[in-house]
Amino acid sequence: MPPRTTDSTPGRPDDRPPSPDPDTATGGHGAAGTGRAERAGGAADGTRGADAGRTTEPCAHTSGSTDGSDPSDTSDPSDTSDSRDGRDGGDGETSEGVDPGRRVAVLRRAADRGRRWRAAHVAGCAALLAVALTGGAVAFGGSGGEGGGAAAVSAAGALSPGDLARGDLDAGIASLQRHLRAQPRDFGSWATLGVAYVEQARTKGDPSRYPQAERALRRSLALRPGNDQALAGRAALAAARHDFPGALAHADRALKQNPYNERALCTRIDALVELGRYDDAAEAAGTADDRRPGVPVFTRYAYVHELRGDVRTAREVLQRALDAASAPADVAYVATALGQLAWNQGDYESALGHYARALAADDEYLPALEGRARAQAGRGDRAAAVRGLEQVVARSPLPGPLVALGELYEDRGADGDRARAGDQYALVDAWTSLARAGGVNADLDAALAAADHGDRETALRAARAEWDRRRSVHTADALAWALHVNGRDAEALPYARRATATGYHNAAFLYHRGIIERATGNERAARAQLQAALDLNPGFSPLGAREARTALDDLEGNR
Repeated sequence: MPPRTTDSTPGRPDDRPPSPDPDTATGGHGAAGTGRAERAGGAADGTRGADAGRTTEPCAHTSGSTDGSDPSDTSDPSDTSDSRDGRDGGDGETSEGVDPGRRVAVLRRAADRGRRWRAAHVAGCAALLAVALTGGAVAFGGSGGEGGGAAAVSAAGALSPGDLARGDLDAGIASLQRHLRAQPRDFGSWATLGVAYVEQARTKGDPSRYPQAERALRRSLALRPGNDQALAGRAALAAARHDFPGALAHADRALKQNPYNERALCTRIDALVELGRYDDAAEAAGTADDRRPGVPVFTRYAYVHELRGDVRTAREVLQRALDAASAPADVAYVATALGQLAWNQGDYESALGHYARALAADDEYLPALEGRARAQAGRGDRAAAVRGLEQVVARSPLPGPLVALGELYEDRGADGDRARAGDQYALVDAWTSLARAGGVNADLDAALAAADHGDRETALRAARAEWDRRRSVHTADALAWALHVNGRDAEALPYARRATATGYHNAAFLYHRGIIERATGNERAARAQLQAALDLNPGFSPLGAREARTALDDLEGNR
């Protein structure tokens, strides 16, 4: 599974300090299990993420205040969002964020590199990706009716806490845009719109929304310099673009203005995790638990423990969070996190049970659909896994599920499966190009996919660039594997060992290290690592697990 940091999780309706009134507080578990009290106003219906990994969560809150400016000021809000005619402020973007013809051309060029023998397939898939990315976009002032869309915005114009959880993101954005056309000086709603664009980009796999988010957040700060809502939004945007030093800086600025801003507290944890600063992340999680206990913080607290090898604490925290959850968004998110934790440990039956609970709360929750498919594949139900991942990538063509589906096709080996697999890998290249055009640092995604299914030199360049930016266990693993596929195993080994040094239970990391240990002549260590990978999660990857078994058999035969 991809790294489970920086997820979209349900958030609170505001970022005020918790109420000191003992009658409104509940006896909370405290994320660390130390009895910290959960304050009033538990996690409200919030946002949903589409990525199976934990990606930047908006921790939704509302704000409808204006800055007191002259209401006669009718500055055109279209300079930061889509205008009535479907174009964005003169920058040439359509209501979908990027001109469809230009997008398809970019995707085709990206996907064609190194795969010209599959040109016809790739061109068709690129077009499908463009359709998938643009199909749900909402034009500024476009249609959508007054039903859910109008109700999604309060009288003051802010996105209501339950919008994203109810799946009303597009309608809520359209309503915010209508409100901002009437009240263009509402800095809080500009900040909320910016965060909503970040979430829309993530859930639809459409990075073209990120520039729109940036403009909306910049507009909020122009209207009210230093407001913590927009600063926290900028932190979330930076994290979504994988600019984790920037995310940390913006989060710190927001917290100076408002120490209780939940989005900033959450993004600060995310950034520290992604930078590999795990001790600092643990401290940040404790601080966030003191100030804003709730589902967004608890899930991050659990992940920090998981990364340090403390699976038991991670499971306990998530289970307590699930037991306390009532909103469908909370249930879907936390149950999915428990499913991912169980999958990482090779407990497919438990994982499927958690995913079933998540999908009972929200039958279209993409992380749960992806996780269920991976658990089905691990259990040996390949047909169900293929169907599930096909459903996921049709709605959100992100690198993780695309690679997983491609490997399932390769493993199945039916007529045409090789071409089908190649199409998935080509779409990863296409998505990477689109992501970079939207300002996203996609080097980790590119390195992981290219090392096994693309250009090896590209994989190494991307992995080195990512390592220069952040030194997490995931970047260490990616660099180790990229060095290995380029025949540089002596250089790879220290990185492979570093990736497993925290105690994080990840079968792919163990497999990579085992293969690299073998290549450097350390057969005893290789056997130990490969056996540990298969004992932990024997279905971690259709192709990787097969190679691990083959390598282990060879090593046993040579004893």
